[in-house]
Amino acid sequence: MKALIVHAHPEPRSLNGALKDLAVATLTAAGHEVRVSDLYAMDWKATADAADYGEYATSPLRVVPNSGRAHEAGALTPDVAAEQEKLLWADTVVLQFPLWWYTMPAILKGWVDRVFTHRFAYGVGVHDGTRYGERYGEGTLRGRRAMLSVTVGGAESHYSDRGINGPIEDLLFPIHHGILYYPGLEVLPPFVLHGADRLGEDGFEDAAKAWRERLLSLETTEPIAFRPQNHGDYEIPSLRLKQGLEEPGRSGFGLHVRGR
Repeated sequence: MKALIVHAHPEPRSLNGALKDLAVATLTAAGHEVRVSDLYAMDWKATADAADYGEYATSPLRVVPNSGRAHEAGALTPDVAAEQEKLLWADTVVLQFPLWWYTMPAILKGWVDRVFTHRFAYGVGVHDGTRYGERYGEGTLRGRRAMLSVTVGGAESHYSDRGINGPIEDLLFPIHHGILYYPGLEVLPPFVLHGADRLGEDGFEDAAKAWRERLLSLETTEPIAFRPQNHGDYEIPSLRLKQGLEEPGRSGFGLHVRGR
């Protein structure tokens, strides 16, 4: 397995840092190749701007076509091009981050904004009467797997079906479905560590054991059964789920997962 770990926490000695280090050690010991993008250590630039696209940046700036032309010409800024190369090298991608204000840290979102360019992560494939481009189960990153490893400050009950923060599956849906599944990655169920601020030494030992087990099962874990876009479940071009495919009582995000 070729694993890329994208790590987003400013403190190397943090819980997230420890989980990242444990992932590297566990996967390496199991004979896998591992690369790490430690975004804070890399001083990663989080904002997409004209500098990313060189001579292909227009005035006024048009991020979508400018990024696509720069990508196709091999003219993206070197840090972005290097991250795209890592994604194409990997067959497994792990995003390691704390849940801040119900989403990923800004530096990690900036990694997505800059690296997932037009003609690389989106805007690929044919649009016709039966297909709406290659996305949601197809695309550049098809055939690869991805998983989130997320630390959460609140208790698990806070993120349950009746919890005040909402189900963790709903909070992570935009990342799972809209960022990872969109360009073709198969998305594995997340590793979520609750009560991160009050874990303690004993709690970390239990968490470390569970994390090792998840890492060693990456190749055999069943992905979340998101519905592919172009395989008959959705009307084209409205992209609405066809009537009768949903289970009774299901709505919202759950409609887009088969068997829910």
